[in-house]
Amino acid sequence: MRAVIFTLLLIFSLAQADEFIDNLIRKLDERGSEAWWWDERWWNEGYIEPPKNYKVKVKWVTVRNEDVEIPVMVARPVKEGKFPGVLFLHGRRGLDELFQLHVKRLAARGFVVIAPDLYTGRFIERFPIYHDPAVEDDANKVLDYALSRKDISPKKVCVYGLTRGGFYSLRLLVAKKRQVKDIACWVGYYPHLQDPNRPEPMQVYRYHEDIEKVKVPVLFFVGREEQYQRLRPALMAVDYLRSAGREAYIVVYPGVGRGFDFRNGGKRKFADDLAAKDAVVRAARFIREKLGAR
Repeated sequence: MRAVIFTLLLIFSLAQADEFIDNLIRKLDERGSEAWWWDERWWNEGYIEPPKNYKVKVKWVTVRNEDVEIPVMVARPVKEGKFPGVLFLHGRRGLDELFQLHVKRLAARGFVVIAPDLYTGRFIERFPIYHDPAVEDDANKVLDYALSRKDISPKKVCVYGLTRGGFYSLRLLVAKKRQVKDIACWVGYYPHLQDPNRPEPMQVYRYHEDIEKVKVPVLFFVGREEQYQRLRPALMAVDYLRSAGREAYIVVYPGVGRGFDFRNGGKRKFADDLAAKDAVVRAARFIREKLGAR
């Protein structure tokens, strides 16, 4: 009997959780010709703006933070000249070969992408459970490096974080006080928006309090099949920012979950590919607009 009651309570709680998410998605789902995503030329003329495409070159540099050497991947167009800059912050898997592909795909849209490996220099194993605040200082130092590069123009960047890289992004924006002056916008893919060292209920039900201090434009991408503890805080964060009059958007892709941008091999679905291509193109347009770049 106890097992039956437990099962019924579990089913009820899951249904309530899904209802909460669905209501938030509906609340944030803009529709019609006034929606932020509306494309007047496509609707009236059939015109689809082609994405920018560049051949990409990659090199590795080292940035020092006192006695720590931070490996940094720099991907940029082969074409000479200055391009807008993006600071790419990886998640728990580290800057592995799959995230490096994402870096190159972003650079191919016409950006100088600065992607630090925040774990290797501190001998942090892949997929860490706990957060080491020292990596925030390393990311801050790499941001200084990015802004010092002569091939980045204007002298601001957009921060671009995946999974736990979302929390690293938030720390740069608020705790390190780099928003507006040095960071003009924030792009996040299924971002972790809570301090990983805090208790589990806070991971599930709350975003970090610094979210309420974010001033720069925000664009998040998530899959509808994302884990509840990641989807709920992202939706709640955007809901708060918009209610506070800030510029914030979230794209929820149906039929996909975590890792739609890098899921590879036999696990990759058509929906993953659609979402990944759409997200990088939308992100590129968003970044260019907020940086005032062509």
